[in-house]
Amino acid sequence: MMPLVFTKATPTLLVGRGPAYEKRRALLEASGLALTLHAELPDEATLDAARLVFGAGLDEAEGEALAASARARRIPVNIEDVPHLCDVHVPALVRRGDLLLSVSTGGGAPAMAGTLRAWLDQRFGPEWEAHLDALADQRQALRAAGAPPPEVMRALTARIRDSGWLDCPCAAGQKR
Repeated sequence: MMPLVFTKATPTLLVGRGPAYEKRRALLEASGLALTLHAELPDEATLDAARLVFGAGLDEAEGEALAASARARRIPVNIEDVPHLCDVHVPALVRRGDLLLSVSTGGGAPAMAGTLRAWLDQRFGPEWEAHLDALADQRQALRAAGAPPPEVMRALTARIRDSGWLDCPCAAGQKR
């Protein structure tokens, strides 16, 4: 399957209800996609306006109908937890400010992706947002001082190595 690339301006439709819908809504809103929300199956005009369709918290018949309608319009679709109704797969994500850690199994093993996401979530706590901000500030200062890119990379790599950020006991499989 060829990777598909979507921008924040991609008209995206989310259809569904319940906890799965709310989880997917939060993820899509955090990504900044241009999002239209529907609790029930949408009308033709709404589907025609979409370029990406998600369904979450739908019953089997609703999921099948939404996928068929989207595919008839050649619109990529993802019906949560129904792999044969998915043209696109969503990775499991851990976000710490601008730091984004992603796990994907191509839709083949969502339990593994979720388990690894939880593992990353425990090991990369909220302090990583500040770590990233500090590195970004240092990079900007070095670039403003005229440092060439290789020098900037060496300095930032040394800071990461010397910081001890990656030396926590959890890296050896122990709990934090």
